[in-house]
Amino acid sequence: RTMPLARPARHVPDAAWTSGLREMTEPWKGAVGCLGVAVFFAMTIGIISWQALETPPEEWVLRGRAGGVLWDRRRGALLLRALPAGRTVAVIAVGSVPAAEPPPPRDRCWQDGGQFCYAWEEDAELQLSLEPSPAPATECYGVRWTPLRPDVVLKDCFSMANISWYGGASIRAQRWPLNSADSPAQPFVSSDVSTNPAGFGPVLERYFLGSTGVTVTVAPDVPLTLSLESNRHFCLGAPAGRAAVPLRYLLCASPDVAAAQRHPPALPPCRSPIWRYHGPASSAAKVKRGLRSLAKRLKRHRLQEGVLALGERCTALLAAAQEPPQRRRRQDSTHAWDPSLLEPLRLSITLSPYTSIASPLFLRALRDGEAASRWLSLQPRSGGCPQIPLLSTWKGQLCARLNVTSEAALSWYLARARRLRQALGATYMVFEGAEGNVFLEQAVPPPAELAGDRYARALAAALATLGNATVISAGASSSHLPLFIQMSPLRSDWGHAGLKGLIPSVLHYSLLGYNFFIPDAVGGSLAGDAPLDPELYVRWLQIVTFLPVMAFSTPPWLCCDAWVLNFTRQCIQRHRDFVVPLLIKYGEEWLRLGYPVFRPAWWLSPTDPTAFTIEDEFLIGDEVLVAPVTEKGQTWRDIYLPGEGHLWMDTSTARVFDGGTVLRNYSASLAEV
Repeated sequence: RTMPLARPARHVPDAAWTSGLREMTEPWKGAVGCLGVAVFFAMTIGIISWQALETPPEEWVLRGRAGGVLWDRRRGALLLRALPAGRTVAVIAVGSVPAAEPPPPRDRCWQDGGQFCYAWEEDAELQLSLEPSPAPATECYGVRWTPLRPDVVLKDCFSMANISWYGGASIRAQRWPLNSADSPAQPFVSSDVSTNPAGFGPVLERYFLGSTGVTVTVAPDVPLTLSLESNRHFCLGAPAGRAAVPLRYLLCASPDVAAAQRHPPALPPCRSPIWRYHGPASSAAKVKRGLRSLAKRLKRHRLQEGVLALGERCTALLAAAQEPPQRRRRQDSTHAWDPSLLEPLRLSITLSPYTSIASPLFLRALRDGEAASRWLSLQPRSGGCPQIPLLSTWKGQLCARLNVTSEAALSWYLARARRLRQALGATYMVFEGAEGNVFLEQAVPPPAELAGDRYARALAAALATLGNATVISAGASSSHLPLFIQMSPLRSDWGHAGLKGLIPSVLHYSLLGYNFFIPDAVGGSLAGDAPLDPELYVRWLQIVTFLPVMAFSTPPWLCCDAWVLNFTRQCIQRHRDFVVPLLIKYGEEWLRLGYPVFRPAWWLSPTDPTAFTIEDEFLIGDEVLVAPVTEKGQTWRDIYLPGEGHLWMDTSTARVFDGGTVLRNYSASLAEV
C-alpha cells in the first residue's frame, strides 16, 4: 500500500514574518484608506438618494377630520385634499413667495394642532387654521397671508385643471363655467359693462365654487383684485401700492358641488311683463301722451297686464312737472298726472344717485352749503380748505354722486324718492348707477368706508327700506335684501354678449343668491346696425318666459309678423300660469333651505363631468329643465338630461326619457322650446 509522502514541517523564522508584515503595511494602509473614503462617499450618496426617493414632494402642513392642506414643493402650491379617498379638490399656486423654498416640517404654531404657521423671512408669512364648519359634511380652513415688506404683492392662483369654477364676478360676455373667461387683474369692483366692457359687471360676490365641492370665500373687508386667465387659473390678490395688507380667505370642502352651494335668501314679489317706454321724451306733456298711447295699444293687442317702465330722463321730466299743490295754478290742475289712466297697467320710475352739476338739486345744495355733505367729496389736504364735490360722468353729463356715508344725505334722498313715488302713483322704483367706485375711476384713494364695492352695499341697504318693489342695478353682498336686481344690457345678437350670454347670466346670478332679477329686454337692448332679427326675438322670448320677469323694449307688433304677437300672448300666459307657481314654490324652498331657484345641470348630477360645462340649459328647482335653441337657423339641439334615476317628460309631446342620458338632435321648431 502506498502512503502519501509526509512533508517535513518547516519553521518560518520570526524575522521573515516581521520583515514581510513591514513590507505589506505601507501599500495596504493606502488601500484601506481609499476604501474607507469610497465607502463614506457611497454611504453619503446613498443617504441623499434615499432621502430624495423616500421624501415625498407633498407634505402635510395641516390636517382636519375630513381632509387637510399640503405643501407641494415641486409647484410651490398649496393642495386641498379630501380624505379618506385622498382626492385633491383644489390646487393653489402661491405667487408671493419663492416657490423653490418650501416650508420645513417645523411649525411656528406647533403648540396648536388647529394651526400651521410659517414665514418666508423676507417676503410673507402664511397662517392656516381649521375653522368652524357650516355643515356636518363640510370642513373649512382659513388662509391668511401677511406681507413682510411693503413691496410684496400677495397673489394666490386657483388652478382650472380638471375643475370647473363658478361665481365671483359677472362679465360682459358671461360664461358658465368661468374657465373660458379672460380678464386682467383689476379691483374687485362692479361697473357698467356697457361703458366699461373690460370691467366686472353689476353683480359680484366674493364667493367662488369649484366642481370638486370646494368653495373660496373672501371677507368683505379685504382689499381684493381678481384676474381670469382662460382655462388656466383665476387669481386673488392684494392691490398693488397698499403697504402690508393681508390677503385672507376661507377654503371649504364638501362632498360634491351641489352640497357646497347654499345661500341665505330674500323673496320680493314680481309682476310681469315689463314694457319699457321709448316714446317721445322732449317734455313732460309728451311723455304723458306717449304713455297713454302705449297703454291703449297694449290693451288693443290684449296685452294690458304688467308694468310700464319709464327711464331716468322721462322720470325727471314728470318729476319736474309735479309742483307742490300750493304753488300750482288752479288752471293747470287739469294737466296733473293721473296714473289711473294706465290701469290695469302699473307704472315704474327710474332714479339714480347722480345729479347733474347744472341741475336745480345740485345748485340749491351748493347755495345752502350742503353740497359737500350731500354729495361725495374730496378730502382737503390742509385743514383750512373746504371739501370739493367729486365729479364724475353719468350718461354723458358731469355729475355729483350721493354721499351714502352721510345719514342726513341718505334720509334726504329716500324721502325725495318716496314723495316722487306717491306723486306719480308709481308701483315700482328702479335705481340705476349703483355700480362702480368713482374714487378708483379717477385714481383717487377712497375713504375706508367706501373701499371696493362698499358704495353699492350701503346704497342697497338704504334702498331696501323703500319696500320690496324696488329694483337696483348692482348687487354686492346684498343677496339677503328683498330687492330685484336689474341684469346688464345685452347685445342684439347670437353671441355670448347677446343671447348666448343670457343663460350663463341666469345661472351666475342665482348661484350668488340673486334669484329674483329682471333680465334684459327681449331681443337685447344694445342694438346693432342691423334691424332686430325676428328669429332672435322669438328665441329670446322663449327663454325669458321661464325667468322671474319678462321685459320688453320693442313690442312684438313693431318687429315681427302677426304670429309672433299671438305667440307673445301665449308665452305671457304660460309664464303666469306655469312658471310663476314654480317660482313661488322654489322661492319658498330657497327661504327655507337656501337652495337656488335656477339651478345648473350639475345640481342633479354633481359628479358627472359632462354636466359641469353645460351653459345652454337650466333647471327651475329639481322639477323643470329648460333647454332652448340658441343657434341661429337651428331647429334641433342635443339635450343633456341630468339626474340618473330620474324620469323626464317632454311637456309638448308627453314622451318620457331617463335621466343621466343625452338626447341627440332633438327637434325644436321656431315655435317650440
